[in-house]
Amino acid sequence: MTEFPLSEEEKERIALRLHELEVEHQDLDDVIMRLAGDPSLDQLQLRRLKKRKLVLKDQIRKLRARLIPDIIA
Repeated sequence: MTEFPLSEEEKERIALRLHELEVEHQDLDDVIMRLAGDPSLDQLQLRRLKKRKLVLKDQIRKLRARLIPDIIA
C-alpha cells in the first residue's frame, strides 16, 4: 500500500514531533544513566523509564520512516 506524499505542513508537524520525542528520549537516557548507579533506587521505576525510552525509540523510528520513505529499486 503506497501512501500519498506528505504536504509541507505535514512534514513540518512530523519534524516538530520528531524533535520533541528525540529530546525526551535523550532526557530519559540521561536520567537512566544517573539513576542506574544508585543501588537504593526502586528497580521497578528504572524498568518503567527504560520501557518508556524504548517506546520513544520506536515512535522516532516510525516518524523518520514517514519523513524519509524507502526508495523502491
